[in-house]
Amino acid sequence: MTTDISTRVYNHRWKLDPIVRSLIDTDFYKLLMCQSVFTNRPDTRVTFSLINRSADVPLARLIDEGELREQLDHIRSLSLSRGESTFLRGNTFYGKRQMFRPDFMEWFEAFRMPSYHLERVGDQYELTFEGSWPEVMLWEIPALAVLMELRSRAVLNRLGRFELQVLYARAMTKLWEKIERLNRLDTLRIADFGTRRRHSFLWQDWCVQAMLEGLGERFVGTSNCLIAMRREVEAIGTNAHELPMVYAALAEGDDALARAPYQVLADWHAEHSGNLRIILPDTFGSAGFLERAPDWLTGWTGMRIDSGRPELGGEMAIDWWTRRGEDPREKLLIFSDGLDADRIESLHQRFAGRVRVSFGWGTLLTNDFRGLLADDALAPFSLVCKAVAANGRPTVKLSDNPNKAMGPATEIDRYKRVFGVGAQEALTVEV
Repeated sequence: MTTDISTRVYNHRWKLDPIVRSLIDTDFYKLLMCQSVFTNRPDTRVTFSLINRSADVPLARLIDEGELREQLDHIRSLSLSRGESTFLRGNTFYGKRQMFRPDFMEWFEAFRMPSYHLERVGDQYELTFEGSWPEVMLWEIPALAVLMELRSRAVLNRLGRFELQVLYARAMTKLWEKIERLNRLDTLRIADFGTRRRHSFLWQDWCVQAMLEGLGERFVGTSNCLIAMRREVEAIGTNAHELPMVYAALAEGDDALARAPYQVLADWHAEHSGNLRIILPDTFGSAGFLERAPDWLTGWTGMRIDSGRPELGGEMAIDWWTRRGEDPREKLLIFSDGLDADRIESLHQRFAGRVRVSFGWGTLLTNDFRGLLADDALAPFSLVCKAVAANGRPTVKLSDNPNKAMGPATEIDRYKRVFGVGAQEALTVEV
């Protein structure tokens, strides 16, 4: 039975209703990466920082600092339950019975979130996390979920009970119409990737249930571990930009820097097989990454396209596999950047039959309230929490879209030189 979300919002808006309910209310790839870091780089010290790319959204004016601290402190009180531990230890993920090793699980079962630093700077919050990499990296997803939901609550607090009912009815209708469109795509494979910038936990859970009912086997799973466990669907995820960003920051000299993205994948290769071997090439520019990629990477299952124009990224991947002697029809392309129903339809029509196609549908699945309020105050915005330093050195991300680049200007210039990144097309970052 689905939750009456509008009633829950109305009844709990003046109370502490935990936004993050569990340590596994996070993306699956975070736990996979955490185990890899726990094995390969456990002593690395990192700093994560909140970055609001949408400066026109004044988080510190919208969100009460005391309530934000309550939610963050609540997360620090969480520990893995027996049922959650059993799920992670005993469940089959990607066909593998014991995805998480006993030593990692023993560490995770005793784990508590480390401390945080929070202060108001103008109309924004400065929120940072510092410490050992395996511990600090687990703050990224819940921190973003807290900020996003508190912003939603701040807007919803001004609405009456019937206004809330109408709002959610409209949002449900809007999503269902998208699902009906996507249901016409016979070979569609799509997953929920919307944890980090969701409207709320309850809404993400509703979206997953709607996808299950509306798309059936076309819906292949969710990135959210807690929802995957509760709804008995596949937990979906592999790795993210964080790994090459930190490995690169730790590299000594330009030669080691150039090798760093491949060292990340060599460590991953030693741990995983099958559908976990997905290349994410765009951290320091996809074209250069693929040009210099070692031959053993061509045998990997697929590639995730997460920045730049997805049509160009998909064509680049197919061309690379073809030139390297691989059959693209046996490979998997996962599109995951700023997707909505129209873009999913067009990409599916372009690539289906040429390659195996899958979609990770994120913010515009779990947080599309655009146009549902007169002032559009619930429109999604671009908020990230990134590793900004490793062992005291700044991290860099170049991306295939320069508007997503991050890091000190001098280091960005150096990375562009080392990785051979030339002119790039700047695209608007919406979510």
